[in-house]
Amino acid sequence: MPLIQHIVLLKFQPQTPAQKIADIFKHLQEITKLIPGISYFAGGTYSSNEGLNQGYTHGFLMTFESAAARDAYLPHPVHEKVKVEILSCIDSVIAFDLEG
Repeated sequence: MPLIQHIVLLKFQPQTPAQKIADIFKHLQEITKLIPGISYFAGGTYSSNEGLNQGYTHGFLMTFESAAARDAYLPHPVHEKVKVEILSCIDSVIAFDLEG
């Protein structure tokens, strides 16, 4: 089965406190221990001087062992809880999955 790379870009509202963003990324990291099928997580602040981020300030990557693992993650209550937390303080989000 091919791996699924789950890429998410976040455009946080300017007034979002740095501590709130840090807490969100801590919760995202914790998801990898609570939901089966996630083999990798990395995330953080946009760090390129290329300037092509179009206002997206943060992002993360999760690797799922399979499409089935990703599909189980999406409605999982732990994911839903963190998703609500994220959606309350962003202006925009892009989620993009790659297979392979």
